[in-house]
Amino acid sequence: MNISERHEEILEAIWIASERKEFSTESIKKECVIDFVEVDLSQIESHGFILRDQHKILFSAQGKKYAEKIIRRQRLAKVLLSSILKIRNAQMEELACKIEHTLLPEVEESICTLLGHPEVCPNGESIPRGRCCGNKVEKLDRVIRSLKELAPGESGKIIYIKPDNHEQLHRLIAFGLNPGIVIAVHMNFPAFCIKFGNTELVLDAEIAGNIFVLKSRPLGE
Repeated sequence: MNISERHEEILEAIWIASERKEFSTESIKKECVIDFVEVDLSQIESHGFILRDQHKILFSAQGKKYAEKIIRRQRLAKVLLSSILKIRNAQMEELACKIEHTLLPEVEESICTLLGHPEVCPNGESIPRGRCCGNKVEKLDRVIRSLKELAPGESGKIIYIKPDNHEQLHRLIAFGLNPGIVIAVHMNFPAFCIKFGNTELVLDAEIAGNIFVLKSRPLGE
């Protein structure tokens, strides 16, 4: 079952508070990046994700499993942003928050393997283990490739961007090139032209090489 990003943020806050052995609504609100109200908790409870006992909010088994996936994606994103993109502090937190809601499950293990199965994020917080960590997968399945490797007519969903500098990253995001966006290559010579939604954009080939995508499968494959 998938729930809204708003409710995922609340589950994340419950997890972080519970790591400190704090279970009250006030403690959870301090950890949450959004302001939530009673109706939010009631809706999450109706999904079977939390249990409320007097002044405590606890995870059900289902809720803990769901929240663990959110936390894993977010903290892996922090490692990715910090170690590969060299982004720190507030920018890292902001981008990791976006990535945690859009990182596809099928590429999560590949990113974890790429990063060497990290156990903690840059903030020193523990990263929940994944299946790939238990198996110590060392060979990276190339489900992720640079946009530059796609041929005209091929498409892929953006997983992450590795810019030469922060300004380039923010410029690409301003154009609408965010993780989760599906882009198609229109042509790659003499200029690298892409399409997404109703937008056409010409990129430098070097910049295209810094955008990493999950290649879409051809119809019928």
